[in-house]
Amino acid sequence: MDAQQLKTVRSMTWLFLVAGVVGLLISASISTRYLEEHPRMPVPAEMRMTPRSIEGTVVYVTTEEDKMLTLMEYLSLGAFVAGVCCGFVHLRQWGLAYHMSAETDDYLENAP
Repeated sequence: MDAQQLKTVRSMTWLFLVAGVVGLLISASISTRYLEEHPRMPVPAEMRMTPRSIEGTVVYVTTEEDKMLTLMEYLSLGAFVAGVCCGFVHLRQWGLAYHMSAETDDYLENAP
């Protein structure tokens, strides 16, 4: 893997990690808002009949709110995991490149 590819993998790593953390923070903020604002009992008139457990408390949300928050949580977690995987690839390739260049330098220095 050449230097340009390593830079690309490093950029992807940061992009996925930051996107994942920001998404998780936003979904935590939305969950906290749901906990404060949504009813603890079903309200059929408002279509708030889907239970959602937040910090051990059951609140009732609409199906659209539940789908949106669940999707955001899964996408954020997926982006974070993808960032961690890209980070491992980057560290492995960077380590191999560094090790290979060190071996080459040692070989050239000790050449007769």
